[in-house]
Amino acid sequence: MKPFITFVLWAFFASGLAAETKITEVTSAGGITAWFVEEQSIPIVSISLSFQGGASLDPIEKQGATNLMMGLLEEGAGALDASGFLEASDDLGARFSFRAGRDSVNISASMLKSDLAESVALLRLALVSPNFDEIAFERVRGQVNSSIRSSETDPNSLAGMAFNQLVYGDHPYGRDRDGTLETVAALTPDDMRVAHQRSLTKDRLVIGVVGAITPNELGLLLDDLLADLPDTSIGEVPDYTVATTAGVTVIDLDTPQSVAIFGHRGLARDDPDFLTAFVLNHIMGGRVSTARLNVELREKRGLTYGISSYLLPYRHAATFLGQFSSNNDSMAEAVELVKAEWAKMAEFGITQAELDVAVRYLTGAYPLRFEGNGAIAGIITGLQVANLPIDYPQTRNDQVRAVTLEEMNRVAAKIFLPEELLFVIVGRPEGL
Repeated sequence: MKPFITFVLWAFFASGLAAETKITEVTSAGGITAWFVEEQSIPIVSISLSFQGGASLDPIEKQGATNLMMGLLEEGAGALDASGFLEASDDLGARFSFRAGRDSVNISASMLKSDLAESVALLRLALVSPNFDEIAFERVRGQVNSSIRSSETDPNSLAGMAFNQLVYGDHPYGRDRDGTLETVAALTPDDMRVAHQRSLTKDRLVIGVVGAITPNELGLLLDDLLADLPDTSIGEVPDYTVATTAGVTVIDLDTPQSVAIFGHRGLARDDPDFLTAFVLNHIMGGRVSTARLNVELREKRGLTYGISSYLLPYRHAATFLGQFSSNNDSMAEAVELVKAEWAKMAEFGITQAELDVAVRYLTGAYPLRFEGNGAIAGIITGLQVANLPIDYPQTRNDQVRAVTLEEMNRVAAKIFLPEELLFVIVGRPEGL
């Protein structure tokens, strides 16, 4: 067995890659394309696979099928049962992760170069030949049910689910990615096979690879790993236009602190104002002590331990969201302060001093995201999903520095919409 500590140390020392690292595009003989960063100094290869579609492709009566299917991919494949698959990955020092999101299913892998062929063959089994046997199916379904039951009493989960249902209605984004106890109970191993065929197809695939491999070797790896996946899938998620009206919805839960989620429509990732909006959001609700919401609610008044806002550009709809918690007797005051800051930003925008501080922080922090092969593989996959150019890591900071105060304040009036700001609060807030 390869000692895990050795793997961790190698992964740590692989963190020398930086935002300036050159990304190249590699296309295999079979026509599979990946974005690639070659890094020969550390004997690790990290692979990020993102199949677009995700849990939103589940039919309404099969909610949770994709999530459950992804949880089963390393629970036995080919001739290996769940224990055999785990032992094989441990012996190779390989690490796999299988996750389902609303817009995609994502698979990440880190492998030692010395055992690359064997590790790729093992991952290929999970992708192409999962067993979905009854024993593993029931065990993982039980884990999913436990998660669903837990979310039914968790204030943050309740607030998120209620907000999504209010904003998205019958659209797939309005459903729980994990499904419900009723829909999960009705799923079968055959449903897993259907979800697998629907989700893991080459026409939905985006790939990022980083590590000790050459472009020629990568081309062979891509075909070995992925050539036997289905070429195309069926089913599409419809686009949706978010429309909200300002107001407060309270969901009763006996808890000393209330949880709030607030927001309205946002910007699509390909909107030309998105980067400017990103900088604006950092000033309003970024996870820094200088953010306006943090200053007003936490630093000045002690109403919350933390508050943040963020742009959420799903593939088929976009929202602008925020969240915080506060004691029941102070939630009403906190809500009014958020409303006031939202309106102030829409009307007056920001100052040059605020912009200067934000630019310094955002350009300084960006290279720190490139910490290790796995992180970089995920980043270059995300760039492709967002349809950004291959040189984006080299140009991004210059784009941030180029944003002007005039642009910032124009976009502030565009994206901060106090007349649409919807709050969903879980707890027993006084005065709301």
